[in-house]
Amino acid sequence: METIVPATSTVFKALLRADLKTQWRNRRAVILSLIVPVVILYTWKPLVTNHAISGAAALASCTTIGLMAIGLMGYSNSIARDRDKGIFMRLRVAPLPAWTIMISRLFVQLMMILLVTVFVLVAGYSLDGITIPAEGYVLAFAAAIVGAAVYLAIGQLIVGLIKNPEIVNATTRLVYFIFIMTGMLGQFGALGDVVGNCIKWSPYGTVQNLLSASMDPSKWTSTTTEALLVTIGYAVVLSTIGIRKFQWSNK
Repeated sequence: METIVPATSTVFKALLRADLKTQWRNRRAVILSLIVPVVILYTWKPLVTNHAISGAAALASCTTIGLMAIGLMGYSNSIARDRDKGIFMRLRVAPLPAWTIMISRLFVQLMMILLVTVFVLVAGYSLDGITIPAEGYVLAFAAAIVGAAVYLAIGQLIVGLIKNPEIVNATTRLVYFIFIMTGMLGQFGALGDVVGNCIKWSPYGTVQNLLSASMDPSKWTSTTTEALLVTIGYAVVLSTIGIRKFQWSNK
């Protein structure tokens, strides 16, 4: 009997619907990813008012925190959990291309990236009265996608190197905490010039720099271009290693 193989587009739509339903069931995590950057943005209102930090820099830092939550904690933990449950192995024996499995997951993350960016921009205007140029909104979304690629790559690297979902969860939380603490303290110069310069060229620093300049295009400099190239380099190198090390089963 001839086996009927469904069209790739049909398979992709089915996977995407399933991943969207899964994301909806985990809406508490989604809400947390949206609330945390907004809370930080609101607490920074006096700094923005007193011009201790620019509005674009505040928006960029809070967006970066939201992107980290999606890439590090959301993506990697969902991949580790589904792998532990054997979902990937069941999908692998189905007549569908392997790339559709991961592209569907990444498409959902892309939607989350855009949602977090919109939420932070709206909150910045509503709570703090922060406005950016019209072209800044377009560049902000593009920069958010590039920046999120770094954290998705880090998440892919973690889930590629570590099989146990509990250890993946603990590792992502630790990395998330380190990035937030060193990033924010380094931004205000609390860790010294040497450490601050290292943080500037870390994944947190380059993404924050890229987002800040994108939201205020007049501040785009050669350093921002270098930050863009470094950000892309991080994403390519880390994702390559993570993909090569990734296994569909943790057995």
